[in-house]
Amino acid sequence: MGRALLASLFLVSGLGKAAAPAATLGYIGSIGLPLPALALAAALVVELGFATALLLGYRTRLVALVMAGFSIATALIFHNQLGDQNQFIHFLKNLAIAGGLLQVAAFGPGALSLDARSGRRVAQA
Repeated sequence: MGRALLASLFLVSGLGKAAAPAATLGYIGSIGLPLPALALAAALVVELGFATALLLGYRTRLVALVMAGFSIATALIFHNQLGDQNQFIHFLKNLAIAGGLLQVAAFGPGALSLDARSGRRVAQA
């Protein structure tokens, strides 16, 4: 259930980006990030591809580590105006998400996962 809840946030966000790429490119460009199209593509890979892998429990530890890094990076890049209450909350939200993903990386996907079916090392609670 934890993997599904974490993945859902990324999947919804990725679907939003895929549905409105021009708006997302505009936002990425507005903060001065170079190569907005590449940044959008990377975000889509993480938010749709990696989140699907997390949901299914496929290569879960590695996927969770990458997604935790993505969450921290997006906090630092997009939510760094900590004097703005809304940005501060988004910054902390991203750090909390990274924390949840690090828990998944540390303790594994659980029994209901593709990793468990394939015999990959899965931590037992």
